Amino acid sequence: MEKSKSHAVPLSEKQFELLERLSNFGCGQGIQPAAASITALLMISDKTELTFDEIRETLNLSKSATSNGINQLLIAERIGFITRTGDRKRYFKSNVASWKESFGSQFQSLSKFCALLNEIKEIRTDNTTEFNSSIEDLYSFITYFLEEIPKIYQKWETKRLENI
Repeated sequence: MEKSKSHAVPLSEKQFELLERLSNFGCGQGIQPAAASITALLMISDKTELTFDEIRETLNLSKSATSNGINQLLIAERIGFITRTGDRKRYFKSNVASWKESFGSQFQSLSKFCALLNEIKEIRTDNTTEFNSSIEDLYSFITYFLEEIPKIYQKWETKRLENI
């Protein structure tokens, strides 16, 4: 019987250690373990595009866990995939290169949340002053944050362009 070819991606000890730490960080941020490991692998692997089998075998995940993790990440737009002419496989890659768009989406989401907080403030009873104050503080902070982020981004962009 012929032994099947391994699709595992070779990782150095340092890469594997970083993969573990990055996976644990992702889990701490509420990402499911398999999805956190997949995200970490796609960021630390020397290969920037990995097949389903490469991901599964490198991380020693079941087919189900790999599939579920990939699907979660695709829905959240944390990863994407490409196909190659004549090859039926999908090659998954991190969306870290499109971080600006991702941040833009998150800021839009925060802006919508802020509008909802404003509506909540308007309908709250006056009998819960401490709770109302917390909502006001959150609203105030998010509003301030959304005003300041474009300024911070512009400073960073200017500095980045100076260093090129």
